[in-house]
Amino acid sequence: MSAKPLNVVLYWHMHQPEYRDRRSGDYHLPWTYLHAIKDYIDMAAHLEANPAARAVVNFTPTLLEQIDDYAQQIQSFFLQGTEIHDNLLDALARPVMPGEPKQRLALIKQCLRANESRLIQRYPNYQRLAEFAAWLDEHPDAIIYLHDRFLTDLLTWFHLAWLGETVRRENRQVQALIEKGINFNQHDRHVLLRLIGDLCSNVIGRYRMLAEQGRIELSVTPYAHPIMPLLLDIHSAREAMPEVRLPAADHYPGGKERVAWHIEKGLAVFEQYFGFRPAGCWPSEGSISEATIRLLSEHGFTWLASGDTVLRNSLNPGHADSPCLHTNYRYTDTSACCFFRDDGLSDLIGFDYATWHADDAVANLLHHLENIAEACQEQSNPIVSIILDGENAWEFYPENGYYFLQALYAGLADHPGLNLTTYSDYLADQPEPISLERIVAGSWVYGTFSTWIGDPGKNRAWDLLVEAKRTCDQQLASRTFSAGQREAILTQLAICEGSDWFWWFGDYNPAESVRDFDQLYRQQLSNLYIQLGLEPPDVLAEPISQGGGQPATGGTMRRGQESH
Repeated sequence: MSAKPLNVVLYWHMHQPEYRDRRSGDYHLPWTYLHAIKDYIDMAAHLEANPAARAVVNFTPTLLEQIDDYAQQIQSFFLQGTEIHDNLLDALARPVMPGEPKQRLALIKQCLRANESRLIQRYPNYQRLAEFAAWLDEHPDAIIYLHDRFLTDLLTWFHLAWLGETVRRENRQVQALIEKGINFNQHDRHVLLRLIGDLCSNVIGRYRMLAEQGRIELSVTPYAHPIMPLLLDIHSAREAMPEVRLPAADHYPGGKERVAWHIEKGLAVFEQYFGFRPAGCWPSEGSISEATIRLLSEHGFTWLASGDTVLRNSLNPGHADSPCLHTNYRYTDTSACCFFRDDGLSDLIGFDYATWHADDAVANLLHHLENIAEACQEQSNPIVSIILDGENAWEFYPENGYYFLQALYAGLADHPGLNLTTYSDYLADQPEPISLERIVAGSWVYGTFSTWIGDPGKNRAWDLLVEAKRTCDQQLASRTFSAGQREAILTQLAICEGSDWFWWFGDYNPAESVRDFDQLYRQQLSNLYIQLGLEPPDVLAEPISQGGGQPATGGTMRRGQESH
């Protein structure tokens, strides 16, 4: 190991798209609150448990708003008896189960959306219910004989299984429910629902406290997680993919103004929940271009991060064989420093270590970091960026990654040759950045935008968005809307501009997930037309993409580099 410790940053990105229909307030998918009570809670708890741990944590503003909305809805249910606008949570709350066979079958199917080996099979009672549900799926006519007790037990076990491991180990009420195992009554379900409400109410504050204590750094993504380079210049996709087939639309109308809106709105929402403006930005999906970096610098960010392959594509050939690429960079005369993800190390955590013993996995990671430190001895201030999704990996680990995360923070914090740090703390030492003369536009996924554009379904989705934006511009220019109406319209437009819809279109993704996001995207576009006082076009009644693939981790994550 070199005499000077190697700087290491763990950067967790917390993100969910807008699952709400904002006209009705109804949630179409439950992933925001499920990840809140499992992953966001556990990730905070592991940091709280180790005073020496450090990390950078990124929140998307739409995620913060939804967590807060869930907390308020559950509180309102207990105070005023109001409906919860999420059918799974409302079913947990209500005294009577739905009576219609189709509703009952749909509810059963929703309660099976959990990792089979890590969440369902862990609990014999849940596994038994799931096995019967599988038989019922093949014999749907038998639903008329099903007792409500099956539904209430299945609902309860689904939510017990989705709780964070730290909650399960520390909460006596949860332990009592798990021990009871069967015949859950309404009081049991309300105990569980109150806990879910408390977890949603407290989770953002726990990260705020960690930030105020200097134990983590918080950063932000522009409001609805848009792919900024494509909004700014749709042709930037060709920089890394010269042969890509682009949508029919030549450009996104008013793209620069929309990107600025997302940045400013995102900062405002972040400040609302955390009480300050962050120094750093995770551009949605690590997607950057020269124009994107300039805009982020103009908005006062001192650092941003992207992917390994973007750096390699952007370096001059003479730099490509450098023994150490682990340092900070700055694009020409802009003010924001750029950090780049180590794809190999990040993907080991995201995909490979889930099947390893925790101690072996951490020892392997430390060995890789020791090798990097050795290779970077001549570098004045090397820094390794381990950047990945902060929620989706853990359901593939035993006990939601409990042992791995515990060992990870301890191993990194205790290693004498490593300095577990944050980007702002690293920059406080004023390290000299390496100048980048150009940036080849791309994302952390493969260094391209292929996950969001180029596929026929993705391109069709872009053309529908461009047409909606043109219609929106025409209506806002020609008609009078109140300030509140204009703000609601622009927010709805922002939701339609989010990256997640485009991520899921494509035959390589699972059919069920594609169908979910296809329907929700078309609903969000339809809502925009309705808010403009117009009938949605008939084309929005037609599916965009079908899906049918079986990617790793169900398609929720990608590796940074394509497998060969």
